[in-house]
Amino acid sequence: MLFFKTTCLFFLTAIAEIVGCFLPWLWLKRGGSVALLLPAAASLALFVWLLTLHPAASGRVYAAYGGVYVVTALLWLRFVDGVKLTHYDWLGAAVAFCGMLIIVAGWGRA
Repeated sequence: MLFFKTTCLFFLTAIAEIVGCFLPWLWLKRGGSVALLLPAAASLALFVWLLTLHPAASGRVYAAYGGVYVVTALLWLRFVDGVKLTHYDWLGAAVAFCGMLIIVAGWGRA
């Protein structure tokens, strides 16, 4: 159950971070409205708050989160940006995700 809760929380965290960075990018690179900065700031604040919800030491949380972030960023690339992913992308995402699972498995043992 810890794996499932942690993984879901990490995916929510990654989406909050990506949205918080994507909206300013839209403003700067695609001529979007400056009003995009408000929801971007809110999304980044949500990202920071979500990271605090984990019971492990912050360094472990950041390390494990990185694996889920890689997967989420590639899924964003595929489904939001419409870029076709390669086998190398999928393999890298799987390796990163397995790394997250290994780190989370050790949280109660450290």
